[in-house]
Amino acid sequence: MSELINNSKNRKEKLKELILKLHSGHSEQQVRHELIETLQQIPYDEVVEVEQELIESGLPQEEVLRLCDVHGAVLHGNINLSASKQVPEGHPIDVMFKENVELKTLANQILSLIKMISESQMFDNNLILKLRGFYNALFDVDKHYKRKEYLIFPFLENYGITGPPKVMWGKHDEIRELIKGSIELLQSENITVDEFLASSEIILLPAINQVVDMTKKEEEILFPMTLDKLTDADWYEIEKQSLEIGFCLYDPSKTWKPEWVKEDTLPEMNKLTGNIQLPSGNFSVEELLAIFNHLPIDITFVNKDDKVKYFSQGKERIFQRNRAILNRDVRLCHPPASTHIVDKIIDDFKSGKEDRAPFWINMSGKMIHIEYIALRNEKGEYLGTLEVSHNIQEYRDLKGEQRILSYSKK
Repeated sequence: MSELINNSKNRKEKLKELILKLHSGHSEQQVRHELIETLQQIPYDEVVEVEQELIESGLPQEEVLRLCDVHGAVLHGNINLSASKQVPEGHPIDVMFKENVELKTLANQILSLIKMISESQMFDNNLILKLRGFYNALFDVDKHYKRKEYLIFPFLENYGITGPPKVMWGKHDEIRELIKGSIELLQSENITVDEFLASSEIILLPAINQVVDMTKKEEEILFPMTLDKLTDADWYEIEKQSLEIGFCLYDPSKTWKPEWVKEDTLPEMNKLTGNIQLPSGNFSVEELLAIFNHLPIDITFVNKDDKVKYFSQGKERIFQRNRAILNRDVRLCHPPASTHIVDKIIDDFKSGKEDRAPFWINMSGKMIHIEYIALRNEKGEYLGTLEVSHNIQEYRDLKGEQRILSYSKK
């Protein structure tokens, strides 16, 4: 047995044999027991190599995908991570680890709420609404997966690792569909207790379980492997492009860059330099940023594809935002009870039926004016929606006139 444990080639052959047993119908428990008995633990890189070799040898990718969760369940806790590298704060993998912490926290909240609803003698629609809000938030995992698919996987493929990324991408798509299905289910009107209980087993719980299982696959296999394969130059390219896709339930407070990167090699936009020319004037990027952040209003821009692309960062925002909201579907950024209103505004703006939608509400003793404005180009084509929020309480309190210079109190 020691020869098997200490020889990489023999270990991989044994793991391949065990995985093929799973595919031929052997029980998870039986295979897991044999794995522990013969291999004890297997290095993470060998797991990836075996999966790649199985696909190259003709095992259909769909079959690997079908039993991917079974592989994960058998291997979980039996993968040797002693050789995995540590990462500094702000590194793309550090960010993904921290996103996983948030995902697992949210998953536990969802599981607790499902249990509460299932065991409750009174079926409370407010709890269903709360659960729907949790699943809306869970779909933020889409950005986590997209950063893997569009930023990390291409580099792995450059190093000849093609099979495992394809399998993992397939699991991403399954998880996306489960979460979307969960949201659609929870949008159903007058859902009954029996329907909820049945749906929990079919779609609600599988969505949560697969999200959590994916965090294990990442932390035990994908992350250690990518840290071995990718260079600092690769990671720097990934880091520079990450914000464009957006973050998941977590906003990094620190930006990582390799030690060899000097300030003068940073992109122009990162240094807030350059000039922007418009028909009525021009200003620097730094000036533009200062203008947006000193306006007495909050601005959020949603593009024509309904994705949040920008928000101003004034000192006293009315509605708090962080960068995890970027590139998220705007419908998932609002409470579930108001989603139908967001849908109507967007539909009316896109059709040209309406151009503005104002609201005003009392919030914490302040009168808040919120207006959605359709943005169009000179041809009248829809470009997106601007959300403008303004605390107008001080204007409502004004009396008489002020014609003499008097500075506002800080």
